[in-house]
Amino acid sequence: MATSPPRFQLTHRLTGHEGALYALAPGIESSTVLSSGSDGWIVSWDLANPDPGRLIARVDQHVFAIHSFPDHHVVLAGDMSGGVHWIDLQDPDASRHILHHRKGTYAFTRHEEMVFSGGGDGLVTRWSRPQRRADESLQISHAAVRCLTMHPSGDRLAAGCSDGSICFIDPLRMTLLHRIEEAHKPSVFSLQYTPSGDQLWSGGRDAWLRRWDEQGNPIQEMQEAAHLYTINAVALSPDGQLLATASRDKRIRIWDAATGQLIQSLDTVRDQGHRHSVNALHWTANGYQLISASDDRTLCFWNAV
Repeated sequence: MATSPPRFQLTHRLTGHEGALYALAPGIESSTVLSSGSDGWIVSWDLANPDPGRLIARVDQHVFAIHSFPDHHVVLAGDMSGGVHWIDLQDPDASRHILHHRKGTYAFTRHEEMVFSGGGDGLVTRWSRPQRRADESLQISHAAVRCLTMHPSGDRLAAGCSDGSICFIDPLRMTLLHRIEEAHKPSVFSLQYTPSGDQLWSGGRDAWLRRWDEQGNPIQEMQEAAHLYTINAVALSPDGQLLATASRDKRIRIWDAATGQLIQSLDTVRDQGHRHSVNALHWTANGYQLISASDDRTLCFWNAV
């Protein structure tokens, strides 16, 4: 007998940030999550007892992307001026702050000791985690690189661009493998591979949600837009069964990742959801807790019931 998918309800609304929130990432401890945004604060929240949060670092710019290296107690932050900040929480003197991209650093992803950033200058850059320095860059667009996702095998990297394309990159050779033109109009804002790597989900400024196979062919065309406005984030649950989307329309939606059917919409009034654009999502490891971050300066914790 098939089991019904879980439903989610709000358990915590967290305040404390002084500006819009743009980024979430796993914390240094497995029981925490990190948030950051326009105030430049990087805050750690305990998943079981999240209030209050703990300020662990600060950047003197809007922060658009963060990434953590728990084994090394390092947090990576990308700012609105194109800065890449290697923040060493145990040895501040070992931290490095590098002005690299132009027009903003929007995304990070990694595979083993290789880290990749995407910037407003249309560059994807590979970094060495041990040396905390840039190894090589590839120009893939005249427009911003807004999102990155690494294939589970580590043999290819997908990048979403503000020219509407999705680019597939060989991460070792730093060469362009192929490109999906006009994947979204006019911009691709979020990407994620499925855990098996055989499919890629994308969301765009056009409010459409799309799914692609490994060759970049569309698998499923939704009958209508997934949201009213821009999809800022797509996030698959760890088991790959649920897909969450976040939008400028203030909503979070939960989808069946196998069928593409809508399961639940988390709204401002009915579900006490966000009051402004929802910009980032993060699933906890067990897949029963979803965290969202918004322009309304709050994080929301949604638990399965």
